[in-house]
Amino acid sequence: MGRTSRKRSKLANRAIAASAALILGGGGLLAVNSYASAGQGWWPSGHGKQNKIRAAAGQQVSTIDCPDVGDSLEVVPDDQRFAVDRQLATLDNQITAAYQRFAQNRQRVVADRRYGENQILAPLRNERLVIIQRIVALIDRSAERPKGLEKMAPCTLRADDNGGGQNGNDQNDGGQNGNDQNGNDQNDGGQNGNDQNGNDQNGAGQAGNGPVAGDFVQIENVQPNVREPRNRRGASRGTFTTECGVNANGKFNPDNIIVAPGVANGAHHMHDYVGNQANDAFASDDDLAAGDTTCRNQGDRSSYYWPVLRLQNGQQEADANEDGGGNDQNVGEIQTPSEVTLTFVGNPRSKVTAMPRLLRIITGDAKAFVNGDANANASWSCTGFENRQLKDKYPICPEGSSVVRTFKFQSCWDGQNIDSANHRTHVAFADGSGRCPNGFRAIPQLVQRIVYDVPAPDFNSGNPVVFAVDSFPEQLHKPITDHGDFVNVFDERLMRTVVKCINGGRSCR
Repeated sequence: MGRTSRKRSKLANRAIAASAALILGGGGLLAVNSYASAGQGWWPSGHGKQNKIRAAAGQQVSTIDCPDVGDSLEVVPDDQRFAVDRQLATLDNQITAAYQRFAQNRQRVVADRRYGENQILAPLRNERLVIIQRIVALIDRSAERPKGLEKMAPCTLRADDNGGGQNGNDQNDGGQNGNDQNGNDQNDGGQNGNDQNGNDQNGAGQAGNGPVAGDFVQIENVQPNVREPRNRRGASRGTFTTECGVNANGKFNPDNIIVAPGVANGAHHMHDYVGNQANDAFASDDDLAAGDTTCRNQGDRSSYYWPVLRLQNGQQEADANEDGGGNDQNVGEIQTPSEVTLTFVGNPRSKVTAMPRLLRIITGDAKAFVNGDANANASWSCTGFENRQLKDKYPICPEGSSVVRTFKFQSCWDGQNIDSANHRTHVAFADGSGRCPNGFRAIPQLVQRIVYDVPAPDFNSGNPVVFAVDSFPEQLHKPITDHGDFVNVFDERLMRTVVKCINGGRSCR
């Protein structure tokens, strides 16, 4: 079993102060490696925003659902980007605080919806409106004033369609009315559904907000669903693999230098880091360029990071009472991966060009549970079964098989920008044939594969030990919220080598 060290870097301590097939017998969404729409990621073609589940009368609400203001921004002038990102981080803080109030008063909210509206949603709407108006004013200083953002202030309460609603009973976990085929209740997401204080949380994990049994499925019940695109004439068939370790030194922090620069705990969940060791919310480009790296090739000082995976086994981590950890409902023992593979691959129809230095890429959506699947790009599987990929379920792997997380990053670049207003539109996925959108050029595609030796949860037992990724509290530790982040800090010479290897059809390290 992977086991984390307890060491933290000084920087980390400073920061912390759709169209998818149904699984046969599983009821979850499959991740299909089709290039259409999300293309070189795993989400199938034709995906769109999922219908949000509103809590009907008598149904138990599970979380707070707020429109994602940052994702809707099309233009943020460079001179205001830092200030806007800080205001967006404030919106995240407001949602987290409101979720805390909701969780503490869950039963009262269920009994009296007016209480939920008056004591949680109305104050949150007013707080959000103030910040959204600040964002509008900041952008208006140097660019066209954005319209309609104020309409995004209201939030709603919603149920968890995988077991957090209907009194915690999952209706889609592959059993019979939320029970396994032997009639045993499978809605206990961990430790008998009790939080660490022994309070019943409807089977929603030790932190009281997930995961639940409906978030898991036996990988053997999933049909093969991965389709690889056909290489065409002119394809770039080579690979470049960079070896950067598994974060055995235990560098963690709950920051996100891409989305929330200058904001401690901007992610509200803990990240694993390999590669660049200077990465925290306060790192400048110069800090990253001068930072140490865990990569074997010292020409790669890039930062690769993702949410930690925890085993909810009752053991407390060093962050049990800190931001990003227990303070944000992320509990349990952080797991060190048994293997991390970082490979850059080519394009099935063209040569690739060099990535610009300090290019930022986010793949997946940390808020996909409430945002919908438009930007989701999580992929879960098991060793020996990687032709079967899951999007919105954690896999239960058979004996001798390990859990695998895979991220296929965007592989088309607009040729101009290293970042964008919503941190997404400067890069894109290719279409089903590997073609980049008009005005975009193919770049090496990062494929990140992370393996964990964790025990399979036994939902037939009275005390299943579950695993889950860290998440924003209101995202309920859903597997669909998994995501990866990358900042390119290759030196120019090594990047030229990467491109030459890929375009030349060679496998290099």
